[in-house]
Amino acid sequence: MQATVATFDPETWSGRVLLDDGVTLPFGAEALAGTRLRHLRPGQRVQVTVEDQVITALQILTLSR
Repeated sequence: MQATVATFDPETWSGRVLLDDGVTLPFGAEALAGTRLRHLRPGQRVQVTVEDQVITALQILTLSR
């Protein structure tokens, strides 16, 4: 599923994304585990994996894990 980064806190590695269907979901540092990401910026397009309304994985669309 694709989304847009709404907020990102580089200290806690958490934030919120806006899904393409208009739903906003939070994500924690665990969603970035195993990625090479160091920073996300608002407006950046990402690919997310959502299970039970929880983001379990997040990556930039042009990067692979």
